Amino acid sequence: MKLPLDISARDMRINEETEELIRDKASKLDRIYDQIIGCRVKIDKPHRSQRTGMTFNVSIDITIPGHELVIKRESDQDLRVAIMSSFETAQRRLKEYAEKQRGEVKTHFEKPVARVIRIFPEEGYGFLATPEGREVYFHENAVLGGKFQALNVGSEVSFTEEQGDEGAQAISVSPA
Repeated sequence: MKLPLDISARDMRINEETEELIRDKASKLDRIYDQIIGCRVKIDKPHRSQRTGMTFNVSIDITIPGHELVIKRESDQDLRVAIMSSFETAQRRLKEYAEKQRGEVKTHFEKPVARVIRIFPEEGYGFLATPEGREVYFHENAVLGGKFQALNVGSEVSFTEEQGDEGAQAISVSPA
């Protein structure tokens, strides 16, 4: 961290053990993402509620280049648990931010769509035609949900493709 850790408590005093826990957790954040500029931890003890009793709120503001991550008010009746859950959330958010910066975010691809052009129910296989006009082989075991018998010529399906020994092959076929 470029700036010193800022710990503040409202309507309460925190002991050395609690402060050491916060410093330890903040140093772990610095190991997850080494470009943290500053970190502010705020502990609040709101008024006692008849329903929930005494709770502690912990919020963490992490300043990083061009952005600020705010973990708002993780509450618990146990101060240590509130601190731990706040820092777990902060770690998760920092990891997600770092992955986005490195371009490691998972992308979900749409399965291609095709039509059944030939089917041989007795032999247990068929062929699909892709929108580009390619033919793709599929076996009845590749049809999800055991719905091979429900397929007919002209049925629209989505599929996942891979190269087999004899060319393109659908490895998971699901009726659309």
